[in-house]
Amino acid sequence: MVVVTGAACGIGAALAARFADEEPLGLVVSDIDQDGVELVARRLRESGAGVLAVPADVTDRAAAENVIAVTEREFGAVDLLCSNVGIATGMGVHAPVAIWERAWSVNVLGHVHLAQAVLPGMSRRRQGHIVITASAAGLLGIPGDAPYAVTKSAAVAFAEWLAVTYKRAGVTVSALCPLGVRTDLLMPAVAAGHRSARAVAELGPILEPADVADAVVAGIAEERFLILPHREVGPLYAGKAADPDAWIHRNASPGRARGRDL
Repeated sequence: MVVVTGAACGIGAALAARFADEEPLGLVVSDIDQDGVELVARRLRESGAGVLAVPADVTDRAAAENVIAVTEREFGAVDLLCSNVGIATGMGVHAPVAIWERAWSVNVLGHVHLAQAVLPGMSRRRQGHIVITASAAGLLGIPGDAPYAVTKSAAVAFAEWLAVTYKRAGVTVSALCPLGVRTDLLMPAVAAGHRSARAVAELGPILEPADVADAVVAGIAEERFLILPHREVGPLYAGKAADPDAWIHRNASPGRARGRDL
């Protein structure tokens, strides 16, 4: 039994389609975009998959709990949760507090609420896998979008905490950390020449969501913690860890630290 959130488009929709190919006993797709997620579910049902759409804003704890409750009622125990929610802001440290709070609510608390809902059952059965969609920005940082970089780092840290804490309870946890993916989250910013989008595009190729979904399936099969669809990310992350001062020096942008620019 599989649950995919953020499934109305992009990586989430690709994950839903890829898992539908695996013919699970049931597949629940969820998103704050009710029309979008119901369209995804309808298309997958037309291909013969058993799919149920459960629209929800998982930043609300009760809504996240309802996604898991409906899944268990309709299909049974959740074997795999793909917690795939996220937003970018394109803003620096001086982003309004409301923007910081929204980024934290979506990019971190959305994962927390779903984990709180699904872990009791997984722990009791001593089996289950959780995939948290973070970002390569959670490992490497990103210029130009402070709320995104900070909250994606927190998402990676949360996934790591879960992985360490629940491993002996039979629950496996992965953090999905792609670079650029051809989604509505990235491509408008690339077209606009936004600093953070340019940086992402320069570090590696922009992958299709289906490529990311294939990487997730492979990562789950190998029970990997870090799922890195872009081969560039691993060496960059290792280099950053080996010499963080050199990493900061190399990535610093002369002339950018001017008041409200960041």
